[in-house]
Amino acid sequence: MRIPAHSVCTAIRDDIVAGVHERGGRLTEEVLARRYGVSRVPVREALRTLEAEGFVVTRRHAGACVAEPTEQEAADLLEMRVLLEPLGASRAAQRRTEAHLKVLRGLVRLGQERARQGNSDDLRSLSGWFHETLAQATGSPALTSTLTQLRHKIAWMYATEGPSDPVEYWAEHGAIVDAVARGDGDRARSVTALHTERASAGHRLRFASGAGRADRVRNSQHPVNIPSLRH
Repeated sequence: MRIPAHSVCTAIRDDIVAGVHERGGRLTEEVLARRYGVSRVPVREALRTLEAEGFVVTRRHAGACVAEPTEQEAADLLEMRVLLEPLGASRAAQRRTEAHLKVLRGLVRLGQERARQGNSDDLRSLSGWFHETLAQATGSPALTSTLTQLRHKIAWMYATEGPSDPVEYWAEHGAIVDAVARGDGDRARSVTALHTERASAGHRLRFASGAGRADRVRNSQHPVNIPSLRH
């Protein structure tokens, strides 16, 4: 499947998150170039970027391989999100635009509607879109990038259970937007902290200590260039 060269990094990252490229598996430039329908140059550049992000490591005599994070590294990511997402919401309350608010309010309305209908697949996707928009509303490219990478890595390392009460879950999203719309940074920070802590409780590691390559997704037909942020 041929894709634009600038999208190769996204495609490889999405496939790593989905488990198509297995933990510890080799990432050969020639094979990846053939898979994504590009030359080896954008593949090489993508692997450098993914190594900087922590998805790829370079090993002697093996070359580029999918990273194998430890349980402690995975736990650290959840802790970082609990700290950074409230900060992001506080910044969004100070810097959001009307365009951000329009999207956030629309997502909350749609999420609440889907929650009442019990459509869990739509809710997962909408939640990802909500948090992407909230991160963009911070007005900080560095913070937006960090939050985005956190969500990618958490989606890679953890399977998530749906909220026990989807209606309440989306009411929390609504409370975040209300605080952001009012410009109340302290309120936005506190409600987001509570929301993030509750969401983190539903995460389960995809790998066990010492299990190495256990519990992987093996979907070789995973489509490229489709957002994979799920939480």
